[in-house]
Amino acid sequence: MATYYDIPVGAQHISLLEPLHFKLTTENEKIVDVEANVGYVHRGIEKACTTKFKFRQVSFVIGRICGLCSISHTTAYSQVAEKLLNLEIPLRAKYLRILVLELDRIHSHMLCLSHVAENSGFEALFMRTMKDREISMELLEAVCGNRVQYDYSIVGGVARDLRPEVAQMILTRLKELRPKIDDLIDIFQNNWSLSLKNKGIGAISFEDAMRLNAVGPLARAAGVPVDVRNDTEDLLPWKQVGFEMVLENGGDVHARNMVRLRELLVSMKIIENVIQGLPEGPIVAETKALPEGEAVVRLEAPRGELFHYAKGNKTQYLERLKVKAPTFSNIPAFVEMFKGNEYASAPAIIASYDPCLSCTAR
Repeated sequence: MATYYDIPVGAQHISLLEPLHFKLTTENEKIVDVEANVGYVHRGIEKACTTKFKFRQVSFVIGRICGLCSISHTTAYSQVAEKLLNLEIPLRAKYLRILVLELDRIHSHMLCLSHVAENSGFEALFMRTMKDREISMELLEAVCGNRVQYDYSIVGGVARDLRPEVAQMILTRLKELRPKIDDLIDIFQNNWSLSLKNKGIGAISFEDAMRLNAVGPLARAAGVPVDVRNDTEDLLPWKQVGFEMVLENGGDVHARNMVRLRELLVSMKIIENVIQGLPEGPIVAETKALPEGEAVVRLEAPRGELFHYAKGNKTQYLERLKVKAPTFSNIPAFVEMFKGNEYASAPAIIASYDPCLSCTAR
């Protein structure tokens, strides 16, 4: 006879990086139902950005939503503000935004992969992956001047130009990183605790991913061809610098690992192309215009589609600012991924989801 248990996971739990609460209902050891609560980190940032800070200051505030996703938020906000101003930024600034976005994707994906290893019981690989991730962190600091809160994208362009010695440093360190990523791919494909054990775990089908509007690596691991970089050539010239979409078909923990690993290689190629083809010119476009009307911007953050909406009324203060993060968009798919799996697989499933609650609740 089956025995049912309600098991709380979070808001504080060894497998969670941030305060996220689940109630898992199990039939013996199998998860049959899930309730999710993500409302622990509300800080009122959107309201503050429309009442306390002028629209040019907001790019610095919005980056404080999350340390990991700072570049994505500041870039998305800068783009939506530029739409309200009807402002075209210089091509060099667009290339530099791509550069830091892809460096950010590398460090974010490697953080996720390290925690998948840790939650799968592979502590040594967690430590190794975090050590290798330091390369991307050091490069971001060299480009932006800060290690965490980068404040790089601003309304009209970027805050700092790329010095030739930093460009050369990036190319050199990426050559150092490439064999480390190749080794990671081999381990994630062939090590039992990361590949065979995680195949079929936390799987979501193509149809369910479509029905639940999944985004980012979670969707692409199920074969859904969604990547904002493929749709927003008007904002940043992704295809000019070698963007390629990465897809897998398993929809499980292993497939999500492989999407992120293969995207690391794509990001490195994009960065190299940006540096080798970086156009000359200014890095900021100046204007005295004030934001007017409504605008929406979509940007492919490391976890998926980041949505920024802004409304201006020709004053220094925005009338409305709204942010929808990819973690929020993926919650319905995430709940579905748990069902039918053993309770012991929950930590690996959570890590492969790569939740960011700072972005989600704000």
